Amino acid sequence: MLTNNPGPIGLFDSGYGGLTIFEKIREAMPEYDYLYLGDNARAPYGSRSFEVVYRFTLQAVEKLFEEGCHLVILACNTASAKALRTIQQNDLPHIDPNRRVLGVIRPTVELVDSISKSKHVGVVGTTGTISSQSYSLEIGKMFPHIKVSGEACPMWVPLVENNEFNGPGADYFVQKHLDLLFTKDPQIDTIILGCTHYPLLMDKIKKYVPSGITLLAQGEYVAASLKDYLMRHPEMDQKITKNGVSRFLTTESAAKFAEAASIFLNQQIDVQQVAID
Repeated sequence: MLTNNPGPIGLFDSGYGGLTIFEKIREAMPEYDYLYLGDNARAPYGSRSFEVVYRFTLQAVEKLFEEGCHLVILACNTASAKALRTIQQNDLPHIDPNRRVLGVIRPTVELVDSISKSKHVGVVGTTGTISSQSYSLEIGKMFPHIKVSGEACPMWVPLVENNEFNGPGADYFVQKHLDLLFTKDPQIDTIILGCTHYPLLMDKIKKYVPSGITLLAQGEYVAASLKDYLMRHPEMDQKITKNGVSRFLTTESAAKFAEAASIFLNQQIDVQQVAID
């Protein structure tokens, strides 16, 4: 049963990566309440089919709606690429046409033309995000003069999820895929980190890109876009509680999630385990 009472902003990710988005949103708007849901028990999403990612994402969105959220951010590139449009167009009109689900791809795409000088842009992401061509399609709509090259990096998320992003194994896989990206297009001057896990690999990525390359991590751009959205939609802003409280849900062990999240957020948190399937 959905309630019309104000509630927190919901954020969803298949795992921990969305915490990099959450952190920047909370920094920009600390007065708001937030509810983060990580579907860690079924992660990673990157190699799953469109149908499965859509089904899992819809289940998570419905769970956040049941918890009182009127606005949900898909803080996951794979979910944004494979499920967002279907949920917006087909599901929300039946669930509640006054609720909103937003993604992380468009706020990033809107910036690339003003940042890239060569108009050659690279995207690194999960297999699902790259195969969906979501970034190429969105950039093509807005900026058809920009050339986009994508590189799937299937091992990057497991490195982060297993807290190996500072280890020597990370160097091998980061260098491998960046070399492949620049082989596709040596003129790239801007790289979109098309997965919310990748900011944790930022030190490694900087190590293996040529000097002068701009790296676009999504958190601050999504936060700025959300802040602007709420200013333009005061009716939605009124449906969000503002006590500065954040809650965390996971489909895996709460203790495991709390331990990993402390690395992302640099603080200890309380977590509740839930089922969403």
